[in-house]
Amino acid sequence: MIHLFSYPFVQTALLAALVLAGIHSYLGFHVVSRGVIFVDISMAQAAAFGSVVALTLGWAQHSWPTYFMSLFFTLAAAALISVSRTRDNRIPQEAFIGIIYAGFATMVMLLLAKHAGGSEELEEVLAGSLLTVQTHDLISTALLYAGIGVFHWFFRARFFQISQDRAGAVRTGWKVGWWDFLFYASFGIVVTSSVHMAGVMLVFSFLVIPPVIALLFTQSQSMRLAFGWAVAFAGSVIGIAISVGMNLPAGPSVIASLAVLLLIAVAIRHLMTLLTVSHKKSD
Repeated sequence: MIHLFSYPFVQTALLAALVLAGIHSYLGFHVVSRGVIFVDISMAQAAAFGSVVALTLGWAQHSWPTYFMSLFFTLAAAALISVSRTRDNRIPQEAFIGIIYAGFATMVMLLLAKHAGGSEELEEVLAGSLLTVQTHDLISTALLYAGIGVFHWFFRARFFQISQDRAGAVRTGWKVGWWDFLFYASFGIVVTSSVHMAGVMLVFSFLVIPPVIALLFTQSQSMRLAFGWAVAFAGSVIGIAISVGMNLPAGPSVIASLAVLLLIAVAIRHLMTLLTVSHKKSD
């Protein structure tokens, strides 16, 4: 199995998965803490809709005009999400996020319904194509993510405070709505690039599964981030190895690997709880 990683296209796919896993595990920490689990898939669907609009206009799939069309709709979704939280929370923000996702998903299906090869395009939008990622795309995406990482580093105190104690941030007098938009806009830039490489479903899985596994074992901020990164990297390596070794799609293989790791983590956590209870009873 190890010899599979000697192929250049496999190495590029693995590096792409690791780059994606790194940024999305960090962003997933915020998403899980904020309780807006489906925000990523909603913005990813907005990015996919932008790509489909560009396709219907006759633009090349991986061209700059197509990228900026995707980015436009992703930022539009980010703006809608940032203002969707009601002051008294009488309507859960997740409801608005779900509506945004359903709207863009429906429009994607409608645009592709009459398009030649629409089913193939829809499959690529959902599953991506990790094994065909080009080196220059990987480099440009990694540099973009590095820039987003620097941005989040400078404003980390604000973003972590709002994610973990929104009420406290409001009491402090911060313009939380503005900071929400900055967070979701930077998030949207990441998602736009991610969808082009990995598809909607893998992007969502990278965002949610590693942070959830980390949360099962630790509440520490730094440990949650490190644990999430480790899980995402492990799932990427296992998934791509399975994909190449068994001639299966790379994206779904990585998703399946992450899902299995989640099941194992839940089982381990349950066993740890049972052992703790049994130990307390014996005392």
